[in-house]
Order: sequence, then structure tokens, then C-alpha cells
Amino acid sequence: MPVIAFLSAVFVVTFEQLVQWRYGPSGVVGLLLLTIGIKAKSPTCSSIGAVILALMVSGPAL
Repeated sequence: MPVIAFLSAVFVVTFEQLVQWRYGPSGVVGLLLLTIGIKAKSPTCSSIGAVILALMVSGPAL
């Protein structure tokens, strides 16, 4: 069980660093809002986080 928890923590930290490197602070805010919304079972908070991440991933429209 400790191995699974360790691997999960490594994955989460790696994913967060990847989002921060690729999308900057606003991507981290979106990920944070999405995570908090899911943990708190708040559809509004998770929806706002999902929209922020979707806007970051889609990029500027050319």
C-alpha cells in the first residue's frame, strides 16, 4: 500500500509541474479549482477549473 501512495504522489507532483511548465500560473489555478471542486463536490468550482483548463489547452484562435 505505501508503494501505491508513493507512486500516486509522484504522478500528481509530476503532472502539476508539467501543467505549470506548459500553461503557467493560470493553468495551475485551473487545475487547483478543478481539484478542489471535485474533492468538495462543488460543480461550480470544478466547472470553472475545467473551463480555465480547456481555454488554456485550446490556445488562441487564429
